[in-house]
Amino acid sequence: MQDDTPQRKSKPGRAPSGGRDSSSGVSRPKVLAVDDDPRNLLAIEVVLESVADVVLARSGEEALRLLLKHEFAVILLDVFMPGLDGYETARLLRQRTQSKRTPIIFLTAINKEDAHMLRGYDMGAVDYVFKPFEPTILKSKVAVFVDLFNKTREIREKADLEQRLLEQNLKANAEKLQVEQALRQSEERQALILRSLPLAMYVSDRSLADASLHFIGGDLKNLTGFESSAFEADPSLWASRVHPDDQRSLKNLAATLDASGAAVAQYRWQCADGTFKHFLNHIIVLKGADGAATTVAGTVLDVTDRRELEDQLVQAQKMDAIGKLTGGIAHDFNNLLASILGGLKLIERRIQPTDEVQNIINLTRHAAEQGAGLINRMLTFSRRQQLDPDVLHLSDLTANIEGLVGPTLGGLIRLNWRVDDDVWPAFVDARQLELALMNLIINARDAMPNGGTITVRGENRSISSDNHVNLPAGDYVIVVVEDTGCGIPDDMIERVIEPFFTTKDVGKGTGLGLSTVYGFAKQSGGTLKIASSVGRGTQIGLWLPRSDVQGRQERQARLSAGPKAPTVRGTAVILLVDDSSGLLATTAALLRDREFEVVCAGGGAEALTILEKDPDRFDLIITDFAMPMVSGVEVVRFARNLRSDLPAIIITGCADLTALGARPTGVPVLRKPFEEEELLDAIWSVTSAADYPETADG
Repeated sequence: MQDDTPQRKSKPGRAPSGGRDSSSGVSRPKVLAVDDDPRNLLAIEVVLESVADVVLARSGEEALRLLLKHEFAVILLDVFMPGLDGYETARLLRQRTQSKRTPIIFLTAINKEDAHMLRGYDMGAVDYVFKPFEPTILKSKVAVFVDLFNKTREIREKADLEQRLLEQNLKANAEKLQVEQALRQSEERQALILRSLPLAMYVSDRSLADASLHFIGGDLKNLTGFESSAFEADPSLWASRVHPDDQRSLKNLAATLDASGAAVAQYRWQCADGTFKHFLNHIIVLKGADGAATTVAGTVLDVTDRRELEDQLVQAQKMDAIGKLTGGIAHDFNNLLASILGGLKLIERRIQPTDEVQNIINLTRHAAEQGAGLINRMLTFSRRQQLDPDVLHLSDLTANIEGLVGPTLGGLIRLNWRVDDDVWPAFVDARQLELALMNLIINARDAMPNGGTITVRGENRSISSDNHVNLPAGDYVIVVVEDTGCGIPDDMIERVIEPFFTTKDVGKGTGLGLSTVYGFAKQSGGTLKIASSVGRGTQIGLWLPRSDVQGRQERQARLSAGPKAPTVRGTAVILLVDDSSGLLATTAALLRDREFEVVCAGGGAEALTILEKDPDRFDLIITDFAMPMVSGVEVVRFARNLRSDLPAIIITGCADLTALGARPTGVPVLRKPFEEEELLDAIWSVTSAADYPETADG
């Protein structure tokens, strides 16, 4: 305001007279004006006296005290004041419950920059008025909030009045017709509100599970597919559509309700379209004025999405637990299998077995190899296997797949391979994909005992970030295996990928087929989708990522990095380290049969002691990875610190090779159980390298 504004004496901290509207008896709304300049306060009071009662304060502290005594329609707050400035005062106002939502308009003569205005809005301001202000603008802005305050108060007062009148009518036991009219009006209002909610409300005259339900509100049509009239016409409709396995929940609901007056149950309910939804049913007993139970009321809430998320979480946790268990036992089991296979090799080499003994040895070796295969399938499910992805055209698999599965299909089953040339190449491990397709085709064969057709086809699919398969956006190749067999029931589709779950007779299936295919798909960056109809057949889609140029170049780079000519021969000295005494003995014997000189260490700590005494004695280190106290990686690093050019090989039975990613460079990993030829090839390969970095991690 201009300094020459007419002066008017006004005591801060009070409102002018006329605080109540004489025509209506309702007190006028109050406006709090806070400014350290009394002239500005006087001007504000003059401008707004026709709109509301103006309460004046010369500081932020005084304004805070006034808020404890009065309720204000709007607060006019000067930005710059001594003591608490406008920003700090606004912040404190917003922290108080009684003023948390009171509109604040900042008054300022300077700082019209965006930064200052944004700071004010951040502190809770709804508007700015710049000094000198135009009286009409100020009055107009304040009048908006005053009108809003009046209407809000009017609504609140009317609501309180209606509530009091309703209580008085109920206590006075008003005439029956008036009560019925009020009830109908109340039901109509409630229906309008509840219609937008994802639930349905009902009342019933009985508390039994088969009681008829009278729906009084909510989104019943979208919830169930039925109109409320259907339940009025058939009182048993609700109970009859509860899933048979969940009927007990309704009986428990009724028993609990009779005992405690309230109950909650969750069950599956068949909607009009035939699908089942998960409903959460809350029900309570309503009592009359005399305390006697008169009726029951309840709500039905659709929790299908929540239940599906819970099931997915449980499934993920279960899969993770099985994966960890598999990875945990793989190490010990692979050690045992490696010892058995190595021992059999030694037996064949040391003696000349008869045909009968050789047959026993072959049977034992076959059993051990089957055990190794079982572990590999379990690791596939838990996504811990080592994959070697490459660019692969599905058409390249035609001959191999037909040659592998053709003899097992029999004359009643026909295999159609429909992969067009325009199907994109996939970036996938070809050997593992062959095994996965064999599993799917054999499963399809078993589902058609009376014969039928198995169709394998390829499809191209591009998906966005919002998709139903829960995969990253991009291009995918889908391999679909379709049969015309017996199909899979709906309640088993989610379970068939669980390990060890099978619908086949005892002895005819391990329950690892689909689970390993699922694990392979997930580890390859894809997924597995199943669609089935009982009596009509099953479609299983294996989603795989489309290959790109980068993947092809990476593969070519790996293939070009082949081993050099060997430098260590059979007279070399090898330090062999393993905490498994059986495997240590058999591996050492195999190497000595090849004329290597072998020094054995029963663990990492012992190996460090041997190396420290004479590091130049050894031409090669072969060490187990997972050992107590000192791991194989630490053994190799210690040896490389003593001799940077010392070759090394790590052997492991572990499933999780994450820790091996930090091994020194030039150190290959050999997985247990391994063939003797694999070990020899690794020795020839690693000893051809030279100039190892001392502690470089790869």
